[in-house]
Amino acid sequence: MLTDILKDNKCFKLICGAGNEDVDEIEKLTALYSQAGCSFFDICANEKVIDAAKRGLKRVGKENSAYLCISVGVESDQHFCKAQIDEQNCIKCGQCKDLCLQQAIEISENKSEVNTKKCIGCKKCVEICPQECISLVQKPTDLEELLPPLIAKGLDCIELHVAGNDDEDYFNRWKQINEMFTGILSISINRSVLGDEKLIDTVKQLLSIRKPYETIIQADGIPMSGGKNSYKSTLQAVATADLFLGANLDAYVITSGGTNEKTTELAKLCEVPMNGVAIGSYARKIVKEYTSRNDFFENKEIFDKALEIAKNLVETSLINLKESLTILKDTLQKLNSDGLLLNDKLELAVQMARTTQNELLTAKNEATSVKVALNQVIEATESLKNALIIENE
Repeated sequence: MLTDILKDNKCFKLICGAGNEDVDEIEKLTALYSQAGCSFFDICANEKVIDAAKRGLKRVGKENSAYLCISVGVESDQHFCKAQIDEQNCIKCGQCKDLCLQQAIEISENKSEVNTKKCIGCKKCVEICPQECISLVQKPTDLEELLPPLIAKGLDCIELHVAGNDDEDYFNRWKQINEMFTGILSISINRSVLGDEKLIDTVKQLLSIRKPYETIIQADGIPMSGGKNSYKSTLQAVATADLFLGANLDAYVITSGGTNEKTTELAKLCEVPMNGVAIGSYARKIVKEYTSRNDFFENKEIFDKALEIAKNLVETSLINLKESLTILKDTLQKLNSDGLLLNDKLELAVQMARTTQNELLTAKNEATSVKVALNQVIEATESLKNALIIENE
C-alpha cells in the first residue's frame, strides 16, 4: 500500500509534470524510473496520460507495484497553465527555445509555436523573453466532469495544488475531491504567497475533513525550480517540510519544488525526517538526452545508461531518507535514556530530601527531650534551693 512506503520513509515520487501531456515521455519516464526503484508517480489529469503511464509500468513488469497520482489545481496555479506566444511581436531570437527543459517550443523563420502537450507552465520562457510576447493561459477545469472517468481507470492518489489567497476556490475543490474519491489525497502547497502561520492554518482546515494519516502534505519549496543540483535550490523545499513537521499534523510530509539529488542529504544534515521526496524537473532533466530519443526502448544500451543515472538518484534519495529516520530514532532513544537518567536522579534527590527530613525530625525530637530534661533539672534545683532556705530558718 502507498501508506506503507510513507510510514517507512521510503517514498520517492517522480513528478512527470502536472501539465505534461506528452504521452511518449510519460511512458518512458514511468518505465525508466519504476525500473530504477521509484514506486510513486505524479502525472497529468488526462486519460491518455494515465494510459501511457500504465503502458510504461507494464513494459518493465511494475504495473502491480507502483502507485499513480493525478494533480489538479486552482485557477491561479501555474502548474496548469500553458505558454502562448504572440507571433506578431516575436523576433524569433530563440532564447525561450534554448531555455525550455521540456523542448516544448519550436521556432522557424516563419513561425513560433508552443507544443502545449509538452509545456508544463514553468514560466521560464515568459521571464526570459526580451519582447515580453509570451504569456501563460489556462483553461477552466470542472472537477465534477474531469475526475469520474479518471478515477474509474484506477488511481491511488489525487493531489490538489493550493496557490494564492482564494480560500473559497481551493476549499470548494478540496470538498469536491473528498466526495468523489476515497483514497489517499495530497495537498501541494508553498509559502510564496501565504505566510507560515497562514500556511499551517490553511492545511489544518483542509485536514479537518480527513481521517488521520490519509493525507500527504507536499511541501512545495519553490515550484518548478529543480533544474539545478545544489543545496541552495532545494533549501526552501527542506525548510517548508520542516515547518509542517514541526506543526505535528496528522499527515505524511514529503517535499518538492526545487528538489534534486541534494534534497534528502540536506534534510538528513538538518535532521528533518521527511516521509519522502518528490522530484520533477531535475529527475526529468538528467535523463532527457536519452528519453528524447525515438529508439529509447529498442536500444538497450541507451535505456541502460539512462537507468544508471535514474537509479543513482532514486537509491541515493532513499538511503538518505532511511538514515534520516534512523537518526530520528536514535535521537528519541537518547532523549528517552536521558529522561530515564534524569528520573533516577530526581528519585534519588527525593529520597535524600526525605532522609534529611527524617533526620531533622529526629533532631527536633531529641532537642525537645533535652529541653524537658533541662526543665526537670531546673525544677529540681529550685526545689533543693527552697529546701535549704527552710532548713536554715
